[in-house]
Amino acid sequence: MNGPDSPDSGDNEAAAIDGPMFESLIREQVPFIGAYGIRVESLGRGWMTLKLPFGEAFLRPGGSISGPVLFALADVALYGAVMTRIGRADMAVTSSMTINFLHRPPAEAVLATGRLLKLGRRLAYGEVVLSSFESSSDAEPVAHATGTYAIPGN
Repeated sequence: MNGPDSPDSGDNEAAAIDGPMFESLIREQVPFIGAYGIRVESLGRGWMTLKLPFGEAFLRPGGSISGPVLFALADVALYGAVMTRIGRADMAVTSSMTINFLHRPPAEAVLATGRLLKLGRRLAYGEVVLSSFESSSDAEPVAHATGTYAIPGN
């Protein structure tokens, strides 16, 4: 899961949450997002890559994946990146998030890789790159997001 091309390949510590645990968490805590069928593709300490399978319900007029679906995927990917460092924290919440839509996303599955850039005691800041699944190795990102999560106190 933490190969040479992973966002955090220099960190040998184990992630604080695993894929099945995170998938279960999003189904329990945010059922409308969990119903999207999001799956963990890979993860490591400080990063997580999610795959959103294609669904006709995600399309907007013109045949591209809608912005709200991409935003939700970015939010969940950053949440996952936070969880890989601090473990399960049900009360961690998004305090801010900005997304830039860069290219028209085709009607196919989407990958989102969230990566922490800074983790403090109360706030975590990171970025998410979203790309089309079918052509993810050579395609330009379809969106880029940055966000901050508020972490509950002990």
